[in-house]
Amino acid sequence: MSCTAEGGPTVPPVAAGRTVEPGISIARAQAVVLDHLALLKPRVIGLLAFTAVCTMVVAARGWPSTGLVLATVLGGGLSAGGANALNNWVDADIDGVMSRTRRRPIPAGRIPPGRSLLLGIGLGAGGFAVLLAWTTALAAILSLLALLVYVFVYTLWLKRATPQNIVIGGVAGAIPPLVGWAAVTGRLDLTALSVFAVILVWTPPHFWSLALVMREDYARARVPMLPVVRGDATTRRWILGYTVVLVPITLLPVATGAMGAGYAVAALVLGAGFVWRAVRLLRAPTAAAGLRCYLYSLLYLAGLFAAMAVDQAVR
Repeated sequence: MSCTAEGGPTVPPVAAGRTVEPGISIARAQAVVLDHLALLKPRVIGLLAFTAVCTMVVAARGWPSTGLVLATVLGGGLSAGGANALNNWVDADIDGVMSRTRRRPIPAGRIPPGRSLLLGIGLGAGGFAVLLAWTTALAAILSLLALLVYVFVYTLWLKRATPQNIVIGGVAGAIPPLVGWAAVTGRLDLTALSVFAVILVWTPPHFWSLALVMREDYARARVPMLPVVRGDATTRRWILGYTVVLVPITLLPVATGAMGAGYAVAALVLGAGFVWRAVRLLRAPTAAAGLRCYLYSLLYLAGLFAAMAVDQAVR
């Protein structure tokens, strides 16, 4: 070891280089973890979990046991994450073409496709096992059904075959509230099915609003979304039609006696806002209007289910 002019030891170049290796390894590990989390689409899982928990509050007529809520969120989240990982595996070719998705881990080459396949299968099985062990058999079966519909019916079949893909494929996204209801009660009734209908009818205008913004992407990937096949004008009319139909459907839980006046007022106000956004989109057909309608649809659904939980707590 040599010394400096001041008498201190000189660190060899190789040793100096090695001092940064732990930092590099940690950064790489964090990047790998984040890429795997991205396969699961955590923001989507969060919205699905929120609708399931709010529905559980309605089913229990108050806050259910915290353990049951945690088990339902964990099992449902694993199942939804597995479905999203499988979706990433199936749609890797489409994602590589679309500007919105080409930086995802698989098309960008950061994660091999086979790993996403194994991750999806493992998480789906894990979610089913958690729900079966700590909630009810019906909740577990419904969660598995949502995965199968999303992967096989929507992703593998309808998405590339028909502009009505999201109308039927939306069943998968409407099942989580049923999972929450079944976790609490072990059965389904008219109120549960009315909540299912709300998300089923909400899904098309939600996705079509985004599809208007991303029409060129979908056209490039040859995905027959409604704006690509029928045009923007037709899509905007369908969005308005669905939002108008959605408003009375959101009042079905009131008709079954599960919801009260507070929820009814919230549903009408939120619904009026959604219809207004759809009318604005019809009159001002711009990408910005489509994006605003899409973003409002997210706030709308969260607000509607929050109103369900609050109404139950107040009553």
